[in-house]
Amino acid sequence: MKKLLLLLITPFLSFGQDFEPTFTGQLIKHSYFSLSYIEQHEQAEWVYYNLNREMINGKHKRKNNFKADSKVVTASANKSDYYKSGYDRGHLAPAADMKISETAMSESFLFSNISPQNKSFNRVSWLKLEKKVREWVLSEGEMYVVTGPILENPIKSIGSNNVTVPKSFYKIIYSKSKNKMIGFIMPNQKINNPLKDYVKTVDFIESITGIDFFHQLEDESEENLESDININNWKF
Repeated sequence: MKKLLLLLITPFLSFGQDFEPTFTGQLIKHSYFSLSYIEQHEQAEWVYYNLNREMINGKHKRKNNFKADSKVVTASANKSDYYKSGYDRGHLAPAADMKISETAMSESFLFSNISPQNKSFNRVSWLKLEKKVREWVLSEGEMYVVTGPILENPIKSIGSNNVTVPKSFYKIIYSKSKNKMIGFIMPNQKINNPLKDYVKTVDFIESITGIDFFHQLEDESEENLESDININNWKF
């Protein structure tokens, strides 16, 4: 019985310290990431996880098994919403960050972890940022990641469930061991500028999303980290 209980709770130990943002949607916890699902927009306002080397270096390959998330009480978006929409099914928590287990990889293809992204953006610029975060983790150790769409003033909606197509996306990375934090906002379109051009303070991201990130930190530490832009602390 004790062995069974350990197996059931072990995946959730991967979250480490709890730095989940505030939320206005349905809070859902999967094996290696959690999210806040917004029914009005049929996607998450954020996806949060603790990324470490083991998750990146895992042996489980992507299978592209996109599927609805049965944990969403109002029913999530589904394949038909994206079919012939002209938009990619863009991951918020990338599949390449979830290679640690078959379950983690499969859950990354739930539509609660997906948002409509411009093809050029998803396959080039957004991918470049995702790879950069993995480089940082591999070289410096575990980091906490929050990713989401900016849902105000969307481009349009797609599918019978009216999935919002965001104008832009944000990503925030926090290294507890190095005591540093960085945020990005990138437009949902083909872009050619270097990643540095899209760095924003976390305070600014909070101001346009209405979400309080890393509020569990001591007030002084949170204020210093979230109001600062120090690109020199991050290897580009």
